[in-house]
Amino acid sequence: MEAIQITCMIVDDEPMAVNLVESYVEKTPYLTLKKKCSSAIEAMQYLNTEKIDLLFLDIQMPDLTGLEFSKMLPKESRVIFTTAFDQYALEGFKVEALDYLLKPFDYAEFLTAANKALEWFSLVRKGATTAKIVSDEKEFLFVKSEYKQLRIKLADVLYFEGLKDYIKIWLKDNPKPILTLMSLKSLEEELPTSNFMRVHRSFIVSLKYVEIIERSQIIINKQRITVSEQYKPRFLEYINDNSLNS
Repeated sequence: MEAIQITCMIVDDEPMAVNLVESYVEKTPYLTLKKKCSSAIEAMQYLNTEKIDLLFLDIQMPDLTGLEFSKMLPKESRVIFTTAFDQYALEGFKVEALDYLLKPFDYAEFLTAANKALEWFSLVRKGATTAKIVSDEKEFLFVKSEYKQLRIKLADVLYFEGLKDYIKIWLKDNPKPILTLMSLKSLEEELPTSNFMRVHRSFIVSLKYVEIIERSQIIINKQRITVSEQYKPRFLEYINDNSLNS
């Protein structure tokens, strides 16, 4: 199979930062640098005529910030933010950045972020598509993973983990997850609510596999999953409805 290549752009108003990221890109075989820009405005003009897979995007820039610019990008373009200010991390993930690099960062940190991009683009280019539940009883679902259609029994699902535009499906007796392109929100709408519950923006759990509840965490198959404040009331209601009165 042909090796994956990811075209990329560096957008930063600091020349030293641009040079550093460029040197890291040159060390990484699957990255191809197409453009360096000193502002989001310049980058926007380039993207009007050229397609770029991945942007290494500074957040604090004049005229238009990296966060503002990221919301204008084509859906197929992905972002890794680079910034000297850690207070932007949460905002960066809200706009679905693949990763967030805090300056100064070394090549090992850069490569970790780049590998996340490689994983994402590998999944997309292998043709993974949305999971489709095809049983009226919703006892199973078919998912396209790489080049195969896999039949997944819902009874075997421990939990679903959302990662940007794709989902990891964790099954009992299977140490490796199955990957498929789909949003957790879309999946949640299809799952039977009697068996599955959203407990976090990144997790839907199978209620029957909940082994331990400790403070605000669920333990399933030795994995700790936090129940976030947004989903806690519904989960507590479920626990109260299924608890023995003392």
